[in-house]
Amino acid sequence: MSMKVVAFNGSARKDGNTAILVEAVFRELKKEKIETELVPLAGKKIHGCIACGKCFEKKDGMCAIKGDIINECIAKMVEADGIILASPTYFADVSTEMKALIDRTGYVAKANDDMFRRKVGAAVVAVRRGGAIHAFDTMNHFFFISQMVVPGSSYWNMGLGLEAGEVNDDEEGLATMTTLGANLAWVLKKLNK
Repeated sequence: MSMKVVAFNGSARKDGNTAILVEAVFRELKKEKIETELVPLAGKKIHGCIACGKCFEKKDGMCAIKGDIINECIAKMVEADGIILASPTYFADVSTEMKALIDRTGYVAKANDDMFRRKVGAAVVAVRRGGAIHAFDTMNHFFFISQMVVPGSSYWNMGLGLEAGEVNDDEEGLATMTTLGANLAWVLKKLNK
C-alpha cells in the first residue's frame, strides 16, 4: 500500500533550519518507501482566519477565503496519510504563517466531521534557544483536537540553531528527528495494514 506524508514548513527561510530538520525526518520515511512532500509557506500568500463560519455552512471541505495557499494545503492534508507541521520559534510560538495554517485548516476540518481524524501527525520545531516547547505544543494541539495519532521521539522534536544550517551542529536534535521519522513510519505502517 502506498503511503504519503506531507510537511508544511512555516519558516520564512525556505531552505533554513526548519527544512533541514524536516529532511532528517523524511530520510527515515523514504527508507520505508513512504512518499514525502515538503510544502514551504515562505513567500506564499496566506491569510489568517476571519471567523466567517462559511466552512460550517457549506461543509465542502474548503475555506471560504480564496486566493491564497490554504485550500491547496487542505487538499494535500486530505490526500496524505501523515502530516508534519514544522515551524521556527517566534516569540515562544509558531510563525504567523503556521498559525494561519493551523487556524484555517483546523476550522475547516472541524466543520467537515474532523476530516483529518486518524491521520498521523508530527510537529517539528527549529529554535535558537528557548520557547520551543510552546511552539511544539501549539502544533500538537492541532493534531489532538483533530483526533490524529501522534508518535513520540527520543526527545521533544526540536533542533537548535539560529543561522541557516546551524541545526546541522545539533547532534541530539538531528538524532531526535531520525527517531521521529522511524516512529512515524512504524505507526503509518501499523495503521495501514
